Amino acid sequence: MRSKSLLFISNFAGLIAFFWPFLPLGSSQPIFARTAFSFAIGMFAIAMIASETSERLLDSKTVAIIGVLAALISALRLLGAGAIGIEPMWFLLIIATRAFGIALGYPLALVSFGVSALISGGVGPWLSFQMFAAGWIALGVALIPRKLSGRMEVAALSIYGIATSFFFGLVMDLQLWPWLVGTDTQLSFDSRLGAIENLSRFLTFHLASAMAWDLPRALTTSLLIAISARPILNSLRRASLRLNFSGRGQELTEPLQQVR
Repeated sequence: MRSKSLLFISNFAGLIAFFWPFLPLGSSQPIFARTAFSFAIGMFAIAMIASETSERLLDSKTVAIIGVLAALISALRLLGAGAIGIEPMWFLLIIATRAFGIALGYPLALVSFGVSALISGGVGPWLSFQMFAAGWIALGVALIPRKLSGRMEVAALSIYGIATSFFFGLVMDLQLWPWLVGTDTQLSFDSRLGAIENLSRFLTFHLASAMAWDLPRALTTSLLIAISARPILNSLRRASLRLNFSGRGQELTEPLQQVR
């Protein structure tokens, strides 16, 4: 129960932190608000992972699996550093979450981004936003029907990789937009305008600036999934059976499965 509560509260805070430009929250101290939200989200993320471990949803062997996969995903993220939209870590996160479920995939996403930021020196107010965007991508894997197998499963994962590549670009632009554009352009966030007008400005900014990143990310992710999903899924599922992980963390998966 505590895990579900922390999962809901932390992600609700994340939604507010991302979408505050469209909410009637006031704008007298936007920079302070952003910093406070970022810190709160990071603390909720740490609390959620600690709660998972303390409730024995993640035993020592599973924590070791998270460590190995997080190291691999962090290394893959570094491979794409400096290349426009070339971010190969997403395919492994999506495949690992499909194999082990979101009870492992969600903390794996948070840990992977945290580790890669520490290695690359990418720690900043944006980090918690990246962590939660990655966590939401992991959570969304539960929406893919479990009964799919073979080529249909690979195709569904590839399509999901494309969709989430554009999703990641969208939400990361959203947290960046109020600060990057400034305050005196036709695309700037303006607290005096309504949510619809600010949304229009944001979408114009995003469509004008994001395609050079989002398209390569989507192509890279979907291609790597199509090539490697079957052997990696088979290997990770054998590991899941040996660890008897498939039956654990079910209380986190069922709410998303009921959405389908």
